[in-house]
Amino acid sequence: MILKPLLLLVLWAAAPRFVAGSTQQKPLRPAAVSDESNTVKLHGRFLHITDFHPDPFYTRFSSTDDEDACHWGKGDAGIFGAENTDCDTPITLVNASFQWINDHLKDSIDFVIWTGDSARHDNDELIPRSEKQIIYLNELLVNKFVEVFGKEDNVNDTDPTNDFTIPIVPNFGNNDILPHNIFTQGPNRWTKTFAHLWRKFIPEEQTHVFERGGWFFVEVIPDKLAVFSLNTLYFFSSNTAVNGCAEKSEPGYEHFEWLRIQLQFLRERGMKAILTGHVPPARTPSKQSWDETCWQKYTLWLQQYRDVVIGGLYGHMNIDHFVLQDHDRIDMSTITGEVEPKRGLPKSNDFSTQSSAEYLTELRYEWSELPDTKEAKELDDRSEVWPPLEASRNKKRKKNRKTKHDKLLDKIGGPWGERYSATLISASVIPNYFPTMRVFEYNTTGAERISSNTQTQEEATVPSSLDEAKKHGKSKGSQKHDSDIPKPPSKASPPGPAYSSQSLSLLSYTQYFANLTKINAAFASPEKSIKPNFTYEVEYDTKMDTIYGLSDLTVRSYIDLAARIGKYKPDEDDLLLGFEGRGGNVSAAKKKKHNRKKQYRKQDNSKVWFTFVNRAYAGAKDEDDIRDQFGFILED
Repeated sequence: MILKPLLLLVLWAAAPRFVAGSTQQKPLRPAAVSDESNTVKLHGRFLHITDFHPDPFYTRFSSTDDEDACHWGKGDAGIFGAENTDCDTPITLVNASFQWINDHLKDSIDFVIWTGDSARHDNDELIPRSEKQIIYLNELLVNKFVEVFGKEDNVNDTDPTNDFTIPIVPNFGNNDILPHNIFTQGPNRWTKTFAHLWRKFIPEEQTHVFERGGWFFVEVIPDKLAVFSLNTLYFFSSNTAVNGCAEKSEPGYEHFEWLRIQLQFLRERGMKAILTGHVPPARTPSKQSWDETCWQKYTLWLQQYRDVVIGGLYGHMNIDHFVLQDHDRIDMSTITGEVEPKRGLPKSNDFSTQSSAEYLTELRYEWSELPDTKEAKELDDRSEVWPPLEASRNKKRKKNRKTKHDKLLDKIGGPWGERYSATLISASVIPNYFPTMRVFEYNTTGAERISSNTQTQEEATVPSSLDEAKKHGKSKGSQKHDSDIPKPPSKASPPGPAYSSQSLSLLSYTQYFANLTKINAAFASPEKSIKPNFTYEVEYDTKMDTIYGLSDLTVRSYIDLAARIGKYKPDEDDLLLGFEGRGGNVSAAKKKKHNRKKQYRKQDNSKVWFTFVNRAYAGAKDEDDIRDQFGFILED
């Protein structure tokens, strides 16, 4: 029975390996410029893609049952994957996805953010994972990026920083190591292995830093924008090899020190940053992905560097959603280690459809406490200039006389919503639902063109260690870097790019998905007249979407959306069915009576909540399944 997978394993071991060269990528800059113009125009778009989970043992028409994992038996596993199952990604889907990127995105994006989990799950006892297999699958994806974004004329090119047409920033996933989730203090075998595997992506002067902790950054637009690859495995509550971010002996502490110093350097240089990672800072009663001390530091860092950080992009959870970090929940005693945070057992890494339903419902419950932003928005006169007119008016008001408008805005941290930070979490390529990828648009005003003589990251001073970074910071004399707590922006500073639409702010994104139900059926059809075609199509575009109504991707826009999602209140019927986690006790008699005839009543404010839930699963879940999980149905 196991001959086929064993044969595949033998073939895999014997297959020629992709061996990356000793070159690296280069920050986005022109390969050549004319005498007339010393600049190159940006596209103002970038790709975020995550969680491929390629599986070389996936077998078409095998069983999708958990114990078979699309490796054994007979069943409905499609040629490009088995949607709405726990099976991993067939290589056919990996190849088709990169081909689609090559045909539709390659020439219209400025850089790529790739947030990890590039190996299969350990979901089959008969075919256990191995280090060689994990490395091979990661090499496979590196090779695919080379195929699409590698320079065609690079055969005889001796320039070691000129292999890619655009920067690509990868990230450690919790399944990119063995055993999964467990990442020890570096340097370790995985930081050394990936330093070699990703040497095309990691700036040469940061190799030592990466080998020590698995983190780095790339100036994707020199002197303008840096993308940070955070090693969230040191923050991950399921990583029992480390213990949070409060103690100086912990790698999580060192990671935040490095991040603090680098963000301060960017502030001094007038640059902006996008933070990326694999495991997101999810934090609800049922799901706390990060150790509490790490969540506290991250939230404080976002607050203090709100003039620098544009936003945070993550993967891992396989569902499309966002979370808000509330700065009012920052506890300095936890950050400094004076008070030990309450730590329960590590949360289960299993994130089933049922547990995701509970998690999304908890988010909605939290957002229900946000103020009625619709009324605040009507009263708000936010200006695109700084300082805003409203601020100048407020100076003339008596301190003890606050208008209704003032009181509403105070609840979210003022007109820009600076009480909160936003984290955007993308759905995955792995078809637990439908495969997805996301293309962001960002503001290129003031950064539309890159000078060919702009200082590159290789030429800039980048400390190779934490101690060197501290010495470098002290020599500049503008910031005391040996303080554990970052300094906030100047009181005279305008709101940052995450709060006010400005140069490099995120404007919108287009969510793409591949409808595997239709695609697999077309390829399996015996009709010769049908010419099947694999494609990603637009699920939604925030620029055109009237339901979300996001005018941009600033924090204030997400606060407004979260408040509208939170306004949905479950009917009593929904509470009887147990769809609301905080519904209280209901007698067995009432439940029995209600179950005779389920009634799902429409609410006027249910449309945005239903849309949020539907998009979380990339539109792959049947409406009846959503109704059963969330207790309502959308009616036109």
